[in-house]
Amino acid sequence: MSSVEQQLKKLRIEIDSIDAEIVKLLNKRAQFANKIGEIKRAHGLPVYVPEREEQVIANVCKNNPGPLSAEAISRIYERIIDESRRLEREEMERRKKQTGK
Repeated sequence: MSSVEQQLKKLRIEIDSIDAEIVKLLNKRAQFANKIGEIKRAHGLPVYVPEREEQVIANVCKNNPGPLSAEAISRIYERIIDESRRLEREEMERRKKQTGK
């Protein structure tokens, strides 16, 4: 194996490791989002709060050292938040079916 191939292999292993960690963190984030949704529903609070979503995106963009642009981070987090919202809706529907409410 050439030096270039070895270098590429090592870097790909690092990326694979990072990807695995990202997936773990995204799932952990989704669990917290579901818990927040449960608490809000239990107390009659609105689950969807656009201002909070804007704040989350602003916070992650503010803490972005690059090389990804703020716009790229914003797009990524919009998708993450969309998915969290979808999971919350599914969980709410599942609970409604279970309780009949």
